[in-house]
Amino acid sequence: MKNILDPIKAESLKDVFIARFEELILSGKLAIGQKLPSERELALQLGVSRPVVHEGLVDLAFKGLVSIKPRVGTVVNDYRREGSLALLTSLVNYHEGSVAPALLTGTIDVRRNIETATARLAAANRTAEHLAVLTDLLRREKEVDHGDAERISEIDFALHHAVAIATDNPVYPLLLNTFKQFYTNLTRLFFADSEVVPVVFAFHKKLVAAIERQSETGAVRVMGQLLDHGEAHVTASAGKMRRKR
Repeated sequence: MKNILDPIKAESLKDVFIARFEELILSGKLAIGQKLPSERELALQLGVSRPVVHEGLVDLAFKGLVSIKPRVGTVVNDYRREGSLALLTSLVNYHEGSVAPALLTGTIDVRRNIETATARLAAANRTAEHLAVLTDLLRREKEVDHGDAERISEIDFALHHAVAIATDNPVYPLLLNTFKQFYTNLTRLFFADSEVVPVVFAFHKKLVAAIERQSETGAVRVMGQLLDHGEAHVTASAGKMRRKR
């Protein structure tokens, strides 16, 4: 029992600070160009330490939500112009799992460009070690409970990431890692429909077979079919969520 029960942890004050300011900025309650109070003033108003405020503001700046300017202070950005990929997950969390149509379409388009390229390069450059990893992931898919959407989304991401590693281009796996939390937030919703699971797993099997044969055109074709299937279901699910709101 001790091995499977992790301690229950409350949210850190920094995470609470970040979540609050993300909501204030994304909702427009804090206006673009608005200057925030000093770190000292924010700490006093919120009842937290200055290090908590500082670390929280640094995180917000990394996402592009604010700019920290020497001798000026912290200013709210237009996140559409200044936001980074790190902001994608915050946008999904802010919308409680739903995604604006333009954001969803844009993400799908970017993913298609990246992953058709990784499929082609993986087929060209894969090694025996890469195939061993991909084959082990297929084995894990056979064993997973089709009702466990969270576990399936983890394995699914691991397989796409393994394909990216097999390209022998170190940038592709880094790009997928950047999208990871956003990607798995969506795929957990996608795999909640257990009927899609065997369809996706069948595509995965065909994809790995094409990579093993070193068929670049075959790998690209299967990846495209897999992404078409995912796009249709994710778009439909996102539409249902928006209608419920």
